[in-house]
Amino acid sequence: MIYHSTRNEKEKADSKEAVLTGLCRDGGLFVSDALMDIKLDLRELMGLSYEGTAKRILSLLLNDYSTEEISDAVSRAYGNTFSDAAVTPLTPIGKDWLLELYHGPTCAFKDVALQMLPQLMSKALSGSEKKILIVTATSGDTGKAALEGFKDVENIGIAVFYPHRKVSDIQYLQMATQEGENVAVCAIEGNFDDAQTAVKKLFSSDINKDLAKRGIFLSSANSINIGRLVPQIVYYFEAYKALVKKGAISLYDEVDFCVPTGNFGDVLAGYYAKLMGLPVGKLIVASNANNVLTDFLSKGVYDRNREFKKTISPSMDILISSNLERMLYYMSGGDTELISELMRELSDTGSYEISSDMLSRIREVFDSGCADDSETREAIREAYRETGRLIDPHTAVGYKVMKEKKRPDIPCVLLSTASPFKFCHDVWEALSGEDASKGGAEPPMASTDEKDGFYYMDRLSEKTGEKAPLALSRLREKPVIRRDVVAINDMPSYVLREAMENIRF
Repeated sequence: MIYHSTRNEKEKADSKEAVLTGLCRDGGLFVSDALMDIKLDLRELMGLSYEGTAKRILSLLLNDYSTEEISDAVSRAYGNTFSDAAVTPLTPIGKDWLLELYHGPTCAFKDVALQMLPQLMSKALSGSEKKILIVTATSGDTGKAALEGFKDVENIGIAVFYPHRKVSDIQYLQMATQEGENVAVCAIEGNFDDAQTAVKKLFSSDINKDLAKRGIFLSSANSINIGRLVPQIVYYFEAYKALVKKGAISLYDEVDFCVPTGNFGDVLAGYYAKLMGLPVGKLIVASNANNVLTDFLSKGVYDRNREFKKTISPSMDILISSNLERMLYYMSGGDTELISELMRELSDTGSYEISSDMLSRIREVFDSGCADDSETREAIREAYRETGRLIDPHTAVGYKVMKEKKRPDIPCVLLSTASPFKFCHDVWEALSGEDASKGGAEPPMASTDEKDGFYYMDRLSEKTGEKAPLALSRLREKPVIRRDVVAINDMPSYVLREAMENIRF
């Protein structure tokens, strides 16, 4: 299984090297043309557990790992780290289906991949004297999931950057209270796109070269890393298997998926599943008010030159969807020159346009829609009122879009990306109809208090009778120990200083 850059077929790596490197030297993302030739036997998969399906898929896509290495990695990642035995259970939401991806240690879908990625990296490093520094930008959920997954892993350090005051109270506390001697956490004065762009530049900067001289090599835990993307394919197959077992479909029937996304990684995993033989009909891409993907998938023009909007679904507050590049590569028939040119245009002008033929091919697979904050709040209310399901704002974006875009007589699975208690302030306000920011109910603490979110966590539990996951409610007992804030331009010096002085590999 040879991987190469989306922008240059000559930059190649085996899967272990691709996992360790994360991002190609030319700025492209690792892809494999062999993906087009893999077709999984659905009947064979039906008899496998979640771990069995994971072993099968990882062994195919990361096939320079031994059978023993894959088996051990899967057991460590999923053996006892998720609160539900199914790992990603499928449950009804009205007449549709909810794929619950939030039963991991940080209560977000990122756990499914970020419990696996440290295992893959550790095994790829085995027998080497290299040290890896993970540098990752987060819009909220990736940061904590990566920190938890890589905490105190030997020979690996991690530095996470998140947008200052642009994540939820609970997301902030998850990162600010993070323990571990090999971790660094820092807010940046900017938005997620600023942080992600700066992180990508680090890989080709002098900082990378300086660290390499000391045996420290940069990598990423974002979904640009193929080792982060591949584990996410598994839960699409598991959702399909669950529908068959529940009698909702027959084997080989078509199923649609609605995916709230910002960086296009979660929905890209569904596209990979389709390429590997899963009977996926439509992949419905749900965006919030930062609807750059909605516009692109309907018009064929990607344009990030627009106002960045801070929303109540902050993990989707993204205008540069990095993983879209991988989909474009496959939809273009593997045209690396075209992809390289499109990415140059995006970097130079902030936009690019694809051909009408290519857009038609994309629209055969992908549909799209969006929801602003008021529509998101209404979706939270509607889901609770009509189905009894409590959903977070990101899932609510998907719920609203699914209701608009789902096809009659085709089952639709909505990917639920996080526990509603990670965004308890906004979920409680949506259900209660009160808005503290507009003079409604006032919390007993100042709005700037770091633990303000627990007031709403308790109110949400009182209102719904549902308990917050222990991983979130216990945050109120932990001290804040990570308070660093830097300007975007200071990120390289921060990484170098932390790697040299504070992070213990």
